[in-house]
Amino acid sequence: SAELCLLPALAALLPPLPGPGGPGSAEVGLAALPAELRAAVRALVGDLDALFSSLGLREENFAVGALSRIVAAELAGYTPARNRRRTATNKASVVFVDRTLDLAGAVGHHGDNLAEKILSVLPKLPGHKTDVMVNMVELTALQTTDETCSIIAPGCLAQPNDPAAKALWESFMNLKQKEAVMEARRHLVEAASRENLPIKMSMGRVTPEQLSSYIKLFRNNLKALENHCGLLQLVLATVQTLKHPQTSKWDNFLAFERLLLQTIGESEMPSVLNQLLPMIKSYDERTKDDYTCEDFLVLLVYIYSVVGEIKSGKELDAAEEEVKKALVKAICDEPEPSPLLQKIT
Repeated sequence: SAELCLLPALAALLPPLPGPGGPGSAEVGLAALPAELRAAVRALVGDLDALFSSLGLREENFAVGALSRIVAAELAGYTPARNRRRTATNKASVVFVDRTLDLAGAVGHHGDNLAEKILSVLPKLPGHKTDVMVNMVELTALQTTDETCSIIAPGCLAQPNDPAAKALWESFMNLKQKEAVMEARRHLVEAASRENLPIKMSMGRVTPEQLSSYIKLFRNNLKALENHCGLLQLVLATVQTLKHPQTSKWDNFLAFERLLLQTIGESEMPSVLNQLLPMIKSYDERTKDDYTCEDFLVLLVYIYSVVGEIKSGKELDAAEEEVKKALVKAICDEPEPSPLLQKIT
């Protein structure tokens, strides 16, 4: 979007976590990093220099976090960047922030944002980090309940050639979910009116079923399909996200995170972990509303990120041990472990 540019080639670049064998925060310098990370930092610096060149920028660097300081220092001393800064006309301040300093933001569920939900719940487009597969079966006469139907190529979110879709994506990113869904309906109604499709405009709350019924009007009209293909893909992504079971779980996560914040304020870490313990259930005991192993890992990252300094002691060790045991049992009982769990084990 106009305000956000992602660098998917560097999605795996994470600061090394402090711990046994890892560089401590005192060892700040490119030479202290593992070879693979050094190469990734150099690649990032080269990419940023190319980006700033195309924007004609003369930047001033600021850094928050150990890895960010290394990146900022490398960019400051990079010969092509020094040459560019001599001739560039536009000034900019660039702030680098270590991703590990805001893990609570990355795993939390407080965003009332449709774009974030679409990117979180729909399956990734193969080979892409920042786009998803949108099931297009609804636009065809092929009626199948098979989730993995692969006869029809998936749609996606990137629609650079469709002005209406681009405008709608901006509202998905910048508006609250309720307003964004209303925008999706408005764009659909306008597109249908332009194609003289028999659309009945309704007021009030927008439901996924209502959006689906509007989408079906385009189904037998090839010209209309072709003219509004990008827009239809984004609205289908909305419908599939709103109907997705993970979306209803989103609110559970949010409620639990709020409860945790209150509990952490009033009591110590062991009691928070003890609260979590009975909710860790094995595959056979879980219903669709219960948290999976991955959900617990996300919650644990959230808890440990927001709690700050933790007082260690026997009580904490005992509580952590119980949670570990329960998680290991749950992971071992998974009949088909997800790629993430396979990687962890």
